[in-house]
Amino acid sequence: MKKMSIIKLPLRFEGEQSDKIIYTLFDSGANLSCIHPDQLEDLTPLIKLYEPRLIATAGEGHFIKVTHRATLDFFVNDVHLSDEFLVVPGLSEDAIIGAATMQKWRIKLDFDTEKVVIDPKVAKMQLI
Repeated sequence: MKKMSIIKLPLRFEGEQSDKIIYTLFDSGANLSCIHPDQLEDLTPLIKLYEPRLIATAGEGHFIKVTHRATLDFFVNDVHLSDEFLVVPGLSEDAIIGAATMQKWRIKLDFDTEKVVIDPKVAKMQLI
């Protein structure tokens, strides 16, 4: 019986005001990418959502109200990426890279080696 694996890595995040290292969980079971509000202090301003979102938790009938988001650049294996992160109060992790971000950037998780695999070509801008 194989044990369940998670991959958690220190990633460099860049905001409008500064950059910092944040321990980030790669979670293919989470649809969207999220970040704890404490991690955004002095990093980047929050963007207020027009309408709050209710995010379902593991507890039946339990939701967290999300009122802000942040757009951040981050680096995986020295590849420069960016995405939107929901700012989730009480988040159990500092940051989570969810399935939508992994699909967007074609990030693959190798649980046997506990590595995050990304093709550097996906981040190249194509000019026509």
